Amino acid sequence: MSGINIAIVGLGFGAEFIPIYQRHKDANMYAICQRTQSKLDEVGDKFGIEHRYTSYEELLEDPNVHAVHINSPIPDHAAQTIKALKAGKHVACTVPMATSVEDCRTIVELVKETGLKYMMMETVVYAREFLFMKELYDKGELGKVQFIKASHQQDMDGWPGYWPGLPPMHYATHCVGPVLGLTRGEAEYVSCFGSGTIREEMHSCYGSPFAVETCHIKFKDSDLSAQVYRSLFDVARQYRESIEVYGSKKSVEWPLIEHEPLVMHTAKLPEPEIPSRVETPDFAHYLPEEIQLFTKGGVYGGDTGEDHLSFTQGAGHGGSHPHLVHQFVNMLKTAKDAYPNAIESANITCTGILAHESALKGGELIRLPEWSFRPASKESRPVRDLQTVS
Repeated sequence: MSGINIAIVGLGFGAEFIPIYQRHKDANMYAICQRTQSKLDEVGDKFGIEHRYTSYEELLEDPNVHAVHINSPIPDHAAQTIKALKAGKHVACTVPMATSVEDCRTIVELVKETGLKYMMMETVVYAREFLFMKELYDKGELGKVQFIKASHQQDMDGWPGYWPGLPPMHYATHCVGPVLGLTRGEAEYVSCFGSGTIREEMHSCYGSPFAVETCHIKFKDSDLSAQVYRSLFDVARQYRESIEVYGSKKSVEWPLIEHEPLVMHTAKLPEPEIPSRVETPDFAHYLPEEIQLFTKGGVYGGDTGEDHLSFTQGAGHGGSHPHLVHQFVNMLKTAKDAYPNAIESANITCTGILAHESALKGGELIRLPEWSFRPASKESRPVRDLQTVS
């Protein structure tokens, strides 16, 4: 394909991606979709987008739409993805893929049946900190990876709609994604414990009382395991998305406070010299020149984008937004799957869903479904192969 017509659905967080698609040489920022007409026109006028829809169904009927990028609320992800695939559209969808194992399976089966492409737009696996660790892994500088740990903690008080009482592991892709993505591993089974309790008025929303959920993940066909933990309410913590990797030669730990350097530990040095602080380089050079600037800023609040929550809380998701766009567009252009594809996205998402089920059962071991495993194991591909440079 060339000149791929993209439609963005949902214009809160979704508007962040409009100017990136507009500058990408292989994409046409064709249409936008938003239920509220005033918001639709505000964004459409700002970015000069002609084709505007308040109806998602009408958008899908437009034969000129090749692919949709879904940025709607979490409960809508699966239904909108399924409708798009049935309408013959490729799909990029913000996280998580779905809220049930059954919907994840439906999406995987539709992708297989139709030959269409799907990518879950997981930000952390394209954040500069992750890309730094991935590059160390691919070059062998970590040695044998012995353990991986990740977290995602935030305070969701005051957020509307479906958020109050949401089980922490139902929105766990920001910590599950990087632990699996580093080695391109797959979760085989999980065991998860809930800890603490949120305010009683939120217990009935999802039947979940847990303030924190902590999950151990056993990797398929590997001696490796990982630990992830997640909190949403009633836990005092600055926003944090983290990944830490422990290897036989080097280990890398995420800072405890936002914007501080990573800490690298190097084996066999004198004890005081083992740790060192490392400033993470930017990985814009993996991208086409015309979208490289978006690793440093967004479209809200001027050049720095500080007014949007993805920047005030998540530091702009580590500069990942242009990488996600480039991966999706390049996947459609070349027909080569980007990470994570439908099966990989299902494995990541189902890990969180089944982790919560495990927590409700006191930590019972639960296996991932067979259909969430890749048909044939693939060797971990170097980041430079994943990040096509134009």
